[in-house]
Amino acid sequence: MDNPSLNEASLAEIDSRYGQDYDALRRGAGICVLENRLLVRVVGDDRVSFLNGMCSNDIKSASAGDVIPALFLTEHAHLIADFFAWIENDAILIDIDAELWNRARSHLEKLLVADDVEFEEAHDAAVIDIGGPHAASAARAAANISPDALDASLDPLEPWKFIRAGDLLIGRVPRLGSEAVSIIASSAIGAEIAAKAVSRGGNFRAVCAGARETVRVENGLAQVGVDTTEKTIALEARLSRSISFSKGCYVGQETIERATARGGVRKKLYGLRFEGGQVPERSSAVMLDGKEVGRVSSAVYSPRFGAIGLSILHHSAWHEGIAVKIQAAGGEIEARVADLPFYN
Repeated sequence: MDNPSLNEASLAEIDSRYGQDYDALRRGAGICVLENRLLVRVVGDDRVSFLNGMCSNDIKSASAGDVIPALFLTEHAHLIADFFAWIENDAILIDIDAELWNRARSHLEKLLVADDVEFEEAHDAAVIDIGGPHAASAARAAANISPDALDASLDPLEPWKFIRAGDLLIGRVPRLGSEAVSIIASSAIGAEIAAKAVSRGGNFRAVCAGARETVRVENGLAQVGVDTTEKTIALEARLSRSISFSKGCYVGQETIERATARGGVRKKLYGLRFEGGQVPERSSAVMLDGKEVGRVSSAVYSPRFGAIGLSILHHSAWHEGIAVKIQAAGGEIEARVADLPFYN
């Protein structure tokens, strides 16, 4: 028979770890090797023109050293995958969720005709993400670079830019919607690099997925495949950071332009504040006046904001503070609609 006191102690330890990890992401540096990321090296003379026509953001106007957040869409602008394109002189690195890549690759290869483009999956590469206001200092420790050298390179570096430091790529990539630095390295030394960042001590620590998830939800950033389905239009998920509204033709552009010009989006991502500190299960129905207006897609407990979540809601619920009911497994939960991000 389990010892209740031990169970309670274990839960307290987990809660303490989560709180420390969350605090590091907010006030220090939270380090994590992103095991779910895959890097795909895109090479060939037509790589720029091909990818520019396949994704939602402007690859053609980018320069070496840029990181471009972008989306692969169907012709009806339904989401296939989101990714980051690291632009190098001789290649483009697609930084993508490994689970989304198979569908994305199949979609791209169907549209390859006579283009000189090849996809090389770099299974020997690792992505280390460092979130928090002291991410640059942690990156310096991780890369074992002298303070003056890396500070001089990173301090003036704007978000969505990267530098090469030896065999490493180091960029300011706000994956979760807030200050962060990403390091791309050989997978053989990925764990070692993360450990060096943590070795600074203080509020520099390896962080759990739960704390990172909380920061993402606080920032109102949709995760493709979690907050979206195969029928979700990019604009419904508020992924505008990954969309160029001025570039030329690309797959899905017609639907995006039509929805933008006519205000045709009737569903959109919003926040939910759950009352009583209760965190409902994913897919719980969101009800307004007895009608379903959405489903809870992400739900977390935030030390700053309490129990919060995300949902793509019908336009009838697009009102800050409107009361809705959540049909959770444990019973009905009262909630209020919030605009995003939560700290607005």
